[in-house]
Amino acid sequence: MSPTAAQEHRPHGTRRHSAHPTGSDALRAVDADVPGAVRGVLAELLARRLTAAEAVDPLFARDLAARVARFTEDGGKYSRSRLVWWGMRACGGDRSVLRATLRVGAALELIQTCALVHDDVMDGAPVRRGRPSLHAEIADRYASETSAPRAARLGHASAILAGDLALAWADDVVADTELSRTTAREVRDLWRAMRMEMVAGQYLDVHGEATSARSLSRAIRAACLKSALYSVERPLALGAALAGATPTTTRALCSAGRCVGIAFQLRDDLLDVYGDPRDTGKPPGGDIRSGKPTYLAAVAQARAETAGDGHALAVLRDTLGRADLSDAELAAVREVFEVTGARGTVEAKIDRLVAQGLRHLDGALLAPHAGNTLRALLRSAAGTPPPETPDAAPDDVVPVSLSLTTPDEGARR
Repeated sequence: MSPTAAQEHRPHGTRRHSAHPTGSDALRAVDADVPGAVRGVLAELLARRLTAAEAVDPLFARDLAARVARFTEDGGKYSRSRLVWWGMRACGGDRSVLRATLRVGAALELIQTCALVHDDVMDGAPVRRGRPSLHAEIADRYASETSAPRAARLGHASAILAGDLALAWADDVVADTELSRTTAREVRDLWRAMRMEMVAGQYLDVHGEATSARSLSRAIRAACLKSALYSVERPLALGAALAGATPTTTRALCSAGRCVGIAFQLRDDLLDVYGDPRDTGKPPGGDIRSGKPTYLAAVAQARAETAGDGHALAVLRDTLGRADLSDAELAAVREVFEVTGARGTVEAKIDRLVAQGLRHLDGALLAPHAGNTLRALLRSAAGTPPPETPDAAPDDVVPVSLSLTTPDEGARR
């Protein structure tokens, strides 16, 4: 393997776990640092794939494979792999599924790479995690060797291929994970459903941008498909499947994941508008400039229409979807979100959804320590502080229409 492909993808100063924890305290060792354990497994998996990529073609290995590996290992909070781990632990999973759970967690990080790289292309986002997005990085790399349009086109095409490669690697990891026949079938079914839901949610997102469709119900449905299922519910369900959880416990985790997952997306919508770029890793207002049909924007529009607020409606009409939006115009949109009460409404809904989600866990027989850790992790995912929040109002219950149950997975939900 060439030094470029083999070494450049590795983050410097990153603490690594052994990919094969040993001893009676192996589970507790992973408990203490789940991201570190997943990184250890990823390092092993990605090293093998980079060797294979180098054998196929050195340029491909350097330009695409190494960037996919570096992107996957370097960034993110490893929230999905944490959820699959603590879902497994809360459901009483033991040492026998430790390795398999870490591998599934690694696969989730790879599919997240696919989603983010493709998302940046679709959004035209130049920055991700505080550094150039993958398509922008490749375009910059070749800017001196060809024309600007050709370099940009190469960047976009390369990012699509890089996302495809990450997805293929993720599928390979799941397929090669050693599991019992029953567990393997359940994990494959969940994985298959999650991939389709993720794509469907992203399509609703880009379709809404193009058509300016901003209904409240559509925004929640897109949030459910794109984020709630993929980011929270499915990782928890995978952890439950790996642990061999009962149907009752699995349903409780899935219900909790659905509620908290929607809250997670609503929080992300707020962070895009109000978050500090030093924390979010990208400039504010990206959703506004792309015209993304967020729940926040849908609430603001609905409230402005109800109140007959012509000024607020004009601001939304003239700014949402404007790629050249100025800082002053972005500030005007923020003001509309405030004066219409949209921001407060979304904040309150997040709190109620998290409280509702945590109540779903109350009926499940979870391992005490792991169950408490899982609750804290779910609160953190939605950006909700530890103190108890008000009970959910009846109209905040996630409707049956968002269950999205298919015939081959209904028994698990």
